[in-house]
Amino acid sequence: MRKLLLIGRSGCGKTSLTQALKGESVHYKKTQGMVFDDFLIDSPGEYAENHDLGCALCLYSYEADIVALLIAADDDYSLFPPNITCMVNREVIGIVTKIDKADPKRAQRWLNLSGCKNVFFVNSKSGEGVSCVLDYLKNNKKPTKNGKNKEK
Repeated sequence: MRKLLLIGRSGCGKTSLTQALKGESVHYKKTQGMVFDDFLIDSPGEYAENHDLGCALCLYSYEADIVALLIAADDDYSLFPPNITCMVNREVIGIVTKIDKADPKRAQRWLNLSGCKNVFFVNSKSGEGVSCVLDYLKNNKKPTKNGKNKEK
């Protein structure tokens, strides 16, 4: 399975998604430092929110096969500037979290603007969409417009 680095602002659902992908019960837990697992790297939101710490994310991306930019459907803004994905020499995907709230399509547009061609929609608490991300990490299947996966 390919290793995934999760990047996003505090509270966007990175750690909850990590718990869901590992089959654990989902509960709030503040990530204080970089957390390395078998196939996941969970980063604190402060790394993406603070310019001085942002360079560390570039370095940690070398430990991953895929970088995921996360935006919650109820976020008021995107933390990621347009075309930021070209700054990393890894595949970059987008993940919209908390899809049961607000406007997931708005978050998808922000991720597309940032350069993410593949965008996944997940609700970590209900488990919706989590298997699509796992399939992508295992089998390189990308999402289609109807939310199902297809071979890349």
